[in-house]
Amino acid sequence: MLGLSQQQMADLIGVTYQQAHKYERGINRISAGRLHEIAQVLGIPVGYFFEGLESRRASDLTARQRMCLELARNFSSISNERHQEALSQLARVLAAEATLSA
Repeated sequence: MLGLSQQQMADLIGVTYQQAHKYERGINRISAGRLHEIAQVLGIPVGYFFEGLESRRASDLTARQRMCLELARNFSSISNERHQEALSQLARVLAAEATLSA
């Protein structure tokens, strides 16, 4: 939203471009300390990243939203980065195919 590139963000929080890329893609988790640092660099409260979570319960989610959450949890538990990339590419191909057939 601030128009920062991944490299600019990485420089601001003191990590490599590759690490920032892994954070953005969800390959690596962000520790509480790093999240606090990111919030400080961006000039926002840490709570910004959690806005709306307390008002939404799991029972309020649609079947599609639950499926998306389950997919994200399962994806993040895949430890092999090559498998994650393969799954990501499969999703891109399927999404592109759906767009073409629509």
